[in-house]
Parts: sequence; C-alpha cells; structure tokens
Amino acid sequence: MKPVKRTDEYVIYRKRNQRYAVRRRRTKEWVLGEEKVAVLLANGLMEPPARRRAEEAAGEVTAEAGAEGGEGDEGGVSEPAES
Repeated sequence: MKPVKRTDEYVIYRKRNQRYAVRRRRTKEWVLGEEKVAVLLANGLMEPPARRRAEEAAGEVTAEAGAEGGEGDEGGVSEPAES
C-alpha cells in the first residue's frame, strides 16, 4: 500500500486493487464503515454515491412483485369454488 494523503488525524493509503484504506495516525487503528466513507468524501478521494429517487425505486419494487407473484400462484390447478 502506498500513502496517498496524510492529515492530522488519518493516513489514507491506496491498495494494489485501487481501493483505499484509512488508518488513524495516533492509535494506528484501521477505520472502517461509514467513518471511512466520510473521511474519503471529506478528502475528495471518493464521490458520493448516486441516490435514486424514492419514486423510481418504489415503482420498480411494485412492478417486480407483481410480475413474480402472478406466475407462481396459478400453477395450472384451479381451486373448487365454494357455494
């Protein structure tokens, strides 16, 4: 790993697979998860993830559920009607 950027609190490294690793300078602990993303965003090494509109995501989910549910329910056998 090669150091890319050093700040007062962190050292940011670039791995061989072109991803980043973040380490605290004082404690030498690795930073993971949301904190790592926040550090990379603050230092301009990562772009914020593109968020889809809630309307589009909800529309896709209901369309997928309708397409999947309609095929498997019938199965070619009909139930007798109650009188």
